Amino acid sequence: MEISAAGRLEVRITAADVGKRVSVRSLIEHAAPGEKFTDTVGVLTSWDKGVLLITRKSGESVRIAESALVAGKVVPDAPARRRGPAASYEELARVAARAWRPVESERLGDWELRAASGFTRRANSVLPLGDPGVSLDEALDAVRRWYGERGLPAYVQTATGAEGTQELLCAELEKRGWVREVSAELWVGPLAPVADLAEPSEVVLAREADEAWLARYQRKGVSEVALRVLGAGPSVWFATVPGSAQAAAPAAIGRCVVDGRWAGFAAVEVDPDMRRQGLGTAVMAALARRALDEGASAAWLQVEAENEGARALYAGMGFAAHHAYHHYREPDARAPAGNRSS
Repeated sequence: MEISAAGRLEVRITAADVGKRVSVRSLIEHAAPGEKFTDTVGVLTSWDKGVLLITRKSGESVRIAESALVAGKVVPDAPARRRGPAASYEELARVAARAWRPVESERLGDWELRAASGFTRRANSVLPLGDPGVSLDEALDAVRRWYGERGLPAYVQTATGAEGTQELLCAELEKRGWVREVSAELWVGPLAPVADLAEPSEVVLAREADEAWLARYQRKGVSEVALRVLGAGPSVWFATVPGSAQAAAPAAIGRCVVDGRWAGFAAVEVDPDMRRQGLGTAVMAALARRALDEGASAAWLQVEAENEGARALYAGMGFAAHHAYHHYREPDARAPAGNRSS
């Protein structure tokens, strides 16, 4: 907090600092004994009618009455990561988008409108990297028309928590009634340590997802559209650990897309009866070795915020969160049943 020469806390932010990262201390209304203040760090996304809106790294929006401010200051962006590959949000967003291509896309200025008959939000949402070329309201109207013509709810994918992310856009969407449905995180880490996690085993690698791989994939009734999305990307690999002769599906599967220095992991799934046997690790290690052979050196993956098991596994592999990402659904539209973020 900012402290004056006289030793007093001071509020050194104004409405002119909207869009900057700030740290504030405020009084707690109806505080418990011994709890008088609370501290909030995030991007100041609005200061209107005596109320500050601060968006934290997680994407959570915190409202603070101006009258409750005790101290505040502008703070620099979060320091660069101390481990793992350095990368900007925009670089990772574009890499992740190339790894999960839609069936149909169209440009709206610097925004990309993506559709794949509703198969996953990522393939059926707007990726707003830059200026749409029109006002935000005009852009959102165009987005809703485009998805409406395809019988789909409109989604906008945003990110928070890193330099260059979209806290201001999140606040504007919420102001217009768009609903944040799903939040997840994109994690990054060095690739070589993943390759060393398990010895070469019975993991089978292939360029296409065969019937056995699809039998383990959690999305049932995979359509032709889904197969097109799964198979698209700069260099796609599918991994399978065969199950027993009596098993209806493989013991484990995974997918990796190699794109320059990046290897992106997804769809790592293990038979529930065979978990905690290192099969998921073996799948990722086999895919990582292939990605190293193709020249990659860094890895990324996406994990939902509430998946504590996966988060612990990936942290143990050397991954750490880079930024959070979110899907905002247009007002008054229902989410498709069973449509997950990935």
